[in-house]
Amino acid sequence: MRIGILGAGGMADALGTQWVRAGHEVLVSGRDPAKARALAARIGPGAYAGSWAEAAGFGEVVLLAVRAHAVPEVLAAAGDLTGRTLIDCTNAVVPGAFTLATAGGPGTAERIARQRPGAHVVKAFNLNHVDIWRLRPPAFGGAPLGVPVCGDDPAALALVRTLITDIGCTPVDGGPLERAGLLEATAAFVIGVWAGGADVRGMFPPADPGRLPDAAPQTVPGSR
Repeated sequence: MRIGILGAGGMADALGTQWVRAGHEVLVSGRDPAKARALAARIGPGAYAGSWAEAAGFGEVVLLAVRAHAVPEVLAAAGDLTGRTLIDCTNAVVPGAFTLATAGGPGTAERIARQRPGAHVVKAFNLNHVDIWRLRPPAFGGAPLGVPVCGDDPAALALVRTLITDIGCTPVDGGPLERAGLLEATAAFVIGVWAGGADVRGMFPPADPGRLPDAAPQTVPGSR
């Protein structure tokens, strides 16, 4: 697969490296062409550098990996994305407050879809720190990392699921794009919890207590 990457920072580095290792080709882009070229060289054979527009036109998939406040400007510079699968991994989180900068309105992914209505926007890769995506593979307790995806186009979702599987993770159906705002809010919440020094893993046990080792029968609060 050919993947254009809008951005030359940590997420572009981590995911671009993983995808090239899996046999894909990537073209990275950024405000600083020298930084983009250096990143492509570091990733190695199968990675290239170019402009925003060149990355947008490189392949069938485009990863949007810039800071949330820069998204409108970068999309304008990228140009036509009609028919492309556009992966949004951004988080519009207010520093320190750990709330959404988009609160009270559409989420980032929905805003992107409105700015580029011809693109097939998929929200994914936004719940974890960049260093998680560098792991080979991202797995914990012997289980692969689950990666939620939200989107409306079946073909676009299939492409993103392939890219998730290719780095050793498991795609998790998060529903249509209108639910992407919930995924973004989840990211803001857990980032705040992590920043406070807590481990969120203990907050999300399996829905079925019987799947836990040595689980005793439990009653769901409010049930009979």
